[in-house]
Amino acid sequence: MTASERIFCNPLDIPYRYQDIRFSGTVRGIKLGEPRRSVHREAADPSIVLYRGRYYMFASMSAGFWHSTDLLRWEYRATSKLPALDYAPDVREVNGALYISASRKEDNCPFFRSVDPLSDDFVEVTPGTFPFWDPNLFQDTDKAVYLYWGCDNKTPIYGVRLSDSFNPIGEPSPLISSDVLAHGWEQLGEDYVVVPPRNEQERLIAQFSGTAPFVEGAWMTERDGTYYLQYSAPGTELNTYADGYYTASAPLGPFTYSLDSPFSSKPGGFITGAGHGSTFQDRHGNWWHAATMRISVNDVFERRVGIFPAGFDDEGVLFCNQNFADYPMAVPDGPFAPWTPPTWMLLSYKADVAASSAAPGHGPASAVDENIRTWWAAAGREPGESLTVDLGAPKTVHAVQINLADHELADTAPHAPDGVDIGHSWRGIFPSHQPAEILVEISENGREWSVVRDSRGTGADTPHAFLVLDAPQETRFVRVTSGRLPFDGTFAVSGVRVFGTGEGEAPAAVRARALRTDDRTASVEWDAAPGAIGYNVRYGRHPQKLYHSWLVHERTSLDLRSLNAGTEYWVAVDAFGEAGVTPGEPVPAPWTAP
Repeated sequence: MTASERIFCNPLDIPYRYQDIRFSGTVRGIKLGEPRRSVHREAADPSIVLYRGRYYMFASMSAGFWHSTDLLRWEYRATSKLPALDYAPDVREVNGALYISASRKEDNCPFFRSVDPLSDDFVEVTPGTFPFWDPNLFQDTDKAVYLYWGCDNKTPIYGVRLSDSFNPIGEPSPLISSDVLAHGWEQLGEDYVVVPPRNEQERLIAQFSGTAPFVEGAWMTERDGTYYLQYSAPGTELNTYADGYYTASAPLGPFTYSLDSPFSSKPGGFITGAGHGSTFQDRHGNWWHAATMRISVNDVFERRVGIFPAGFDDEGVLFCNQNFADYPMAVPDGPFAPWTPPTWMLLSYKADVAASSAAPGHGPASAVDENIRTWWAAAGREPGESLTVDLGAPKTVHAVQINLADHELADTAPHAPDGVDIGHSWRGIFPSHQPAEILVEISENGREWSVVRDSRGTGADTPHAFLVLDAPQETRFVRVTSGRLPFDGTFAVSGVRVFGTGEGEAPAAVRARALRTDDRTASVEWDAAPGAIGYNVRYGRHPQKLYHSWLVHERTSLDLRSLNAGTEYWVAVDAFGEAGVTPGEPVPAPWTAP
């Protein structure tokens, strides 16, 4: 496999399963909206392990699992032996076998065992002895087995040791609860800002949901005698969904909060969110973190999966590199440097776009605005609708990512045949994948075109197709044309993202001006840099350990509301454009202006 073949781009391009969700409009007697139906893709809460030379990934609402030998190409495998509609499936190796469990908040949760998942040999080893939500099974170095679980804005993350029959040994121990006054990143709200209810319906939703964050998604990692209990907050539907951690010298604590939390956080960029995931090592010993990335437009639980380089520094701090985390990145066939800069830069931000047609409110510009939550949609549903991006001049293109959107599919999709009624909603998973066929072409002059991919007639389902060119090509135009689409729906594209190497120099360096405005917030400003399309704000507790980042476009200020109270921070702002990234110098974020 060549170096160019070992590159991928988040979100993962896998055939996410389609959900059929019918909301009654009423939850626990409270009217929260009108009845509605949503048909959309979903996979979330990824649990990845390396087992017998192969990576296995289980994710919510998938009715199966994915497997890979290289972390690049994932194959889906359906199974009817595991509960398809139990959320947050967990997979861990215990005594040489894989054990799988998932969430049933009010019913006992079963455990399943497999030694050869590809042969569909899953066997229920116990029907479960108690209910839990968001489980994580962990076997310690002494072979003792523990379970961690919790998903609530009232109750904590729990842990307990299990017997050989998966019965709790003793009473569960409460381990992690939210502390919003001390942990800024646990605050609710888009960008950590809670907007007051604008109407009676929003007031009722706020009343039902509460004002506390959901603490959920436990995952345990042991390294050199230290136990890292990871958890997510504040909510999966927010751009601030992230993972933090506590550490202890024993599996059940006592645990101490890490001031370097959140270690996984991606509040800015094309697709946001990086919470509720798993931390694992590849066959070379490199650390990775898989996490949930949000769309949450068609439905709160409309989500995707991302994988990011991770690791531990010389002081044992767990980190995750999410600088440009939805740009192309490499999976080296050997040990890697986790802080490697992006492979190529974005060339298509706010480029000119022409479309064969456009539905009201979904113009072609939405395909190049670096926001997966907005999209262009064709005016009709006939195959052959197209979108053409004009980069303005020939540029050196290495790769293209085509992100499809689910546009009003409830109008065309049949009802899923099987599902479950959970009181306020009926949820089902469609039993088969849907074709998402596209023709992708490039041209230097708009007259002569070269085919990058033509999946028409193949039935291929590639909702986030990432296409690396055989060799870099001078390209000005990128054209995407539809073939067959899911449920014969409308061709809709949330992102035509073109990557390569721009001409000229990277933007000039900028210097951050940072001021702490309260315990959990720092206000950061900088001057605009000519040629910059955006800025990556990095911050952390040490000038050489700016492990957190927040990417913005066309802005020259940002309020970092994710800080830990009583903790000193340093900030740097990197300017970036088509020609590269220019790192900024770290500056302190003092309480008073210098």
